[in-house]
Amino acid sequence: MIEKLHRWWVPLILSATLVLLLLGAWPAFAHKPSDSYLRLTPREGGWQLRWDIALRDLEYALGLDRDGDGAITWGELQARETAVVNYALEHLSLRTGETACVSRPGAVQVVQHSDGAYAVLDVALDCPAAEAATLDYRLFFALDPSHRGLLQVNRPTGVTSVVLAPEQSQYVLDTAPGGGSWRPFVSYWVEGVWHIWIGFDHILFLLALLLPSVLWWENGRWRPAAALRPVVLETAGIVTAFTLAHSLTLSLAVLSVVNLPGRLVESTIAFTVVLAALNNLFPLVKARRWVLAFTLGLIHGFGFASVLQDLGLPSDALALALAGFNLGVETGQLTIVAIMLPFTFLIRRTWFYRRLALPVGSAMVAAVALVWCLERSLNLKLLTPLGGS
Repeated sequence: MIEKLHRWWVPLILSATLVLLLLGAWPAFAHKPSDSYLRLTPREGGWQLRWDIALRDLEYALGLDRDGDGAITWGELQARETAVVNYALEHLSLRTGETACVSRPGAVQVVQHSDGAYAVLDVALDCPAAEAATLDYRLFFALDPSHRGLLQVNRPTGVTSVVLAPEQSQYVLDTAPGGGSWRPFVSYWVEGVWHIWIGFDHILFLLALLLPSVLWWENGRWRPAAALRPVVLETAGIVTAFTLAHSLTLSLAVLSVVNLPGRLVESTIAFTVVLAALNNLFPLVKARRWVLAFTLGLIHGFGFASVLQDLGLPSDALALALAGFNLGVETGQLTIVAIMLPFTFLIRRTWFYRRLALPVGSAMVAAVALVWCLERSLNLKLLTPLGGS
């Protein structure tokens, strides 16, 4: 009876998981998920805030593109500057006790991040007391629950990084020394876990590599692995090789040893997903697939580097921050593996997995990544996000 349930229900669960993953990736085909960047620095009588908000997110919330040509000009932003500032400050507050700090915004500017143009708000926050203040962040949460505010608190003693989310929208800050020498490691470990979970291109790449990990190639077809041990060893080799590869290029990029254009990096990352998925359908690398994971994974490190460069790294704890971020990415990957591997091993002998889940799943991943590659390399918009116009 249990075997029959495994034969039918587990494949259905796996199919639903794959479909939900691809649907979740749909809005992020051309861009990374929605983030804004906040940097708070203590000053006499309060705090100084620099807040970078993506123009594409403001366009979705406020409609900045008045002529509908798909490009937001400086004139269009200036025409809605007051609306932008008011909207942003309506969704952020800083309080000391029961008293709100007074916001004094400056002129809006524009900067380029790795994923496009951002409006920059410089805001002086005058707080009535020297006691600890509570930051409450709610930007875009009602429109996009996956949005995150990436907060840096710059104190003379070091930098603290915090991820603000719908379930954790408040943060208590003060001007006192902030938590010990290991705080940058812990903060960037959290960043690494979060960014692998929202990095749909990296997840699809890992998925394409793991789909055949419970099988082996013989006489022109995939056959189920005989035992768990070789499956675990191969999976560990794939994940470790991917981690070593992107850690190497991440470090080289962050230390400015090697720098590549952002569009080239993002397009090539999408193309690595295509290659990994096609290798499942037309295997060229049949054994030691950790070599494939390492070779193609090198480009992914440059993608992670753009995230860190946007967020900023503490100069006084660079090594700890890099180590924490890399280990966070590894933790996120291992969580995905721990969820996926038991299911795939359990149903590896079924017709469903060998003749349907593997080929159809790989084809879907390849198709998604190919469209993504075209969008990124040619700056096109071939797919409309769910709920978009």
